Amino acid sequence: MKTHIIFWLTVFVLIISFVVGSSYYKGKHAEKIGFLAQENAELFVRDHSQTLGSDDAKVFLIEFMDPACETCAAFSPFIKQLLATNHGKIKLVLRYAPFHQGADYFVKILEAAKKQGKYWETLDVMYKTQSYWASHHNPQPQKIWQFLPKAGVNIEQIRNDMNHPTIAKMIEQDLADAKTLNVRKTPGFFVNGKPLQTFGSKQLLQLVQSELRTNYPNQ
Repeated sequence: MKTHIIFWLTVFVLIISFVVGSSYYKGKHAEKIGFLAQENAELFVRDHSQTLGSDDAKVFLIEFMDPACETCAAFSPFIKQLLATNHGKIKLVLRYAPFHQGADYFVKILEAAKKQGKYWETLDVMYKTQSYWASHHNPQPQKIWQFLPKAGVNIEQIRNDMNHPTIAKMIEQDLADAKTLNVRKTPGFFVNGKPLQTFGSKQLLQLVQSELRTNYPNQ
């Protein structure tokens, strides 16, 4: 009889321990992913999205960008400085909104470069040479190829990979999300799902700092 009671007490304790442990884990997990627990979080961060920064970061800076966008290029150093100043606290998420005519061509090159582990190097080269190939009055996309070796990529492999149908679907998804979120110009910024209401580097800094204070109150 005592053995029977001890057995069921042990089972009960194990069940309670599991429930408590599971609740604790879920709580910590929700705390870790922060705004990603929101129902509409996938509009901001897709599985295919290119990211930069710590996986433990609590502040997500989402940028809908266009490689042919002059303002996107101009903001790039500012964004890098934001991440460097707040190391480990901010995660940059890039989404595509190739609004300029033919800009999806450059997105495809970027995604092909990602397969070679050269995404950021390629984007950096694109931004620095943008004036040569992305003139809005006379765009010359083919000129980008003369600069790509600076990114250390295999050019022929880029040409082969950039036309994979999954990349076109990825662009289509990002454009659909941009439309849902009412992104009409690039760059379009969101911080933990909150839109940048008034565009500008000062306003973006204020929004980021607000989320940093909320998510890192003791730091």
